[in-house]
Amino acid sequence: MKRLLKLKKNQKIILGIFIGVVLVVGFLMTFPNFYKSIKLEGNEENEPIIEDVPKLKILDLNSHSRPIAVMINNISVARGVMSGLQDAYMVYEIIVEGGLTRLMAVYKDTETSRIGSIRSSRHYFLDYAMENDAIYVHWGYSDYAMRDISKYKINNINGLIYGNKYFWKDNTLSVATEHRAFTSMYKIREGISQLGYRSTTEENPLLHYSVEELDLSVMEGAVPATSVSIKYSGSVTSSYVYDSENGNYKRSVTGKAHTDYVTKEQYTAKNIITYQVQNSTISGDVKGRQDINNIGSGTGYYISNGYAVPIKWSKPSRSSKTVYTLNDGTELVVNDGNTYIQIQPIGGVLSIS
Repeated sequence: MKRLLKLKKNQKIILGIFIGVVLVVGFLMTFPNFYKSIKLEGNEENEPIIEDVPKLKILDLNSHSRPIAVMINNISVARGVMSGLQDAYMVYEIIVEGGLTRLMAVYKDTETSRIGSIRSSRHYFLDYAMENDAIYVHWGYSDYAMRDISKYKINNINGLIYGNKYFWKDNTLSVATEHRAFTSMYKIREGISQLGYRSTTEENPLLHYSVEELDLSVMEGAVPATSVSIKYSGSVTSSYVYDSENGNYKRSVTGKAHTDYVTKEQYTAKNIITYQVQNSTISGDVKGRQDINNIGSGTGYYISNGYAVPIKWSKPSRSSKTVYTLNDGTELVVNDGNTYIQIQPIGGVLSIS
């Protein structure tokens, strides 16, 4: 009899344990996030588990690697050999002498194997390298740019000095020799290391990105923007056509699709920021080099997903970041993707339809 009572008592204990386990498992299944926030006592390495949050595709916000800004040739005879532009997360286009434009492509955490063709610096492009805390890559410079690179102590890699080390000339191309200079991210990083430049940054990206797609059509002042034309001069007009299937803009220059030499694919932009500044020919410069009045404030447009909204911009100094806001003063937030910043001469024809 005593054995029987003891057996029943053990069965009750086992049954109690079983019921307890079932209740705990049921609780955790009902409240699956509860245990993720528990930190065990006395274990400093056991940090709370944080739910995954959506990440940007265009940039890794946890990365501290320093951006790299590369001067890109945009003369018509060399445009057909342009390479690597689609890997840049941001591209600036600004007027230079002769009614031409140059591009400055900004990269971060890419492994692009061919970038170019690379051309010389113009002093006002330095303002936009500085606002991104970027290492500046170029082949030569104007007198004004040479002066300002020294004045502002800009970390730069110059093809005139390091042409055989961190660049190469592609002599198979049927263009003039000044249009044959290229580099790669591997060579640029090699230069950064050997020249002792700072390779990390604590600066936030210039633009604030949204993981979720923004609907510009509901914003104040929004207008349809399936076609955008930005005239720089009689010889250069940059234009974009919205591709609704892919949610980006196909880029053309002076009526011709702007394509990559390697991939043969047309360049595209997720975001376009366009505004105008005064430009003028530098007095006494025999080559007609330009200056621009980009310090101050003005208005422009942010264009994405088939719509354009009016914005304001301000830049207090050459080295400070350009601040973009909506008309009500709130910070501009842009879609997750690459951005072309089109700084157009004041009075130039801008068409958005």
